[in-house]
Amino acid sequence: MRDKNISPVGWYIGSYLIRFIELEDKKNDDPEEKFLSWENTLIIKADNLDDAYDKIVEYAKLETEPYKGGSEGIPVQWVFEGVTELLPIYQELEDGAEVMWAERKPRKLKNLRKLVRSKGEFSQ
Repeated sequence: MRDKNISPVGWYIGSYLIRFIELEDKKNDDPEEKFLSWENTLIIKADNLDDAYDKIVEYAKLETEPYKGGSEGIPVQWVFEGVTELLPIYQELEDGAEVMWAERKPRKLKNLRKLVRSKGEFSQ
């Protein structure tokens, strides 16, 4: 029997969360404060979930160097908060390969349909 936690093709997909702070802001650790955040998703070549997790953390931390932002040169930084998703990829990477899935709790049809966006809504 195949272990569902191990990718038979050696690939994993995972996401991590980082948030933006101004280094001198006293509210950076206030759990009630709001922050701009990004959830980034990567594909990772790894032997297992633990190795994939470590690689995601390693890549995420590359995004967290402090720098001077804006025309005023304010000291800012993206702070790594942690890994949010991690799944094995079960199929070879090719056009149409399934790389992510999520089981969702039962919802009313009208609420399910609110999750769906049309073609033009994905542009950033």
